[in-house]
Amino acid sequence: MNELVSIIMPSYNTSRFIEETINSVLSQTYSNWELLIVDDCSSDDTDNVVQPFFSDERFRYLKNEKNSGAAV
Repeated sequence: MNELVSIIMPSYNTSRFIEETINSVLSQTYSNWELLIVDDCSSDDTDNVVQPFFSDERFRYLKNEKNSGAAV
């Protein structure tokens, strides 16, 4: 049985590293997953770096309206 695995990735000003992290998820052999990126009001270029990955329906990008910390 291939259970859905949810990967939750908190993000705050991660534009320098997030593409490498996303590619690490993409390179896994298990394919029944979803990636939830929760951006905590980044002020860098994170939005533009993750944009090309939106065509994959396993990705969800959520951006907090105010900086609230990773646990939110």
